[in-house]
Amino acid sequence: MSIEIIEACDVIWLDERQELPLAALADLSGLPLSELQQLVECETLTPVNSVEPAAEARFGARSIALARAASRLRHDFDLDGNGLALTLRLLNRVHELEAELRDLRAQWPQITR
Repeated sequence: MSIEIIEACDVIWLDERQELPLAALADLSGLPLSELQQLVECETLTPVNSVEPAAEARFGARSIALARAASRLRHDFDLDGNGLALTLRLLNRVHELEAELRDLRAQWPQITR
């Protein structure tokens, strides 16, 4: 289980079983550790394990993709931590609604676009 980074194309091959600590997520995403911690506190970025005081939070492949998208959004739109958290929540909601719409269209093929 490894994560391969190809710098020239800015491509990362993700293994869904891979889990990383927050510090590694910061390295892969380009976001500062403090901003990632703020996203965790806002529950925009959630660890895959239940975090106990002695345990270290671990994040999966979906979190890597989300953190990289957050980094691009922050850079492109000069968002602060709160704006970034709100934007990510809204984008997540759009993805949920699109998935729900796909499911409904699959159930009723006669519905046209």
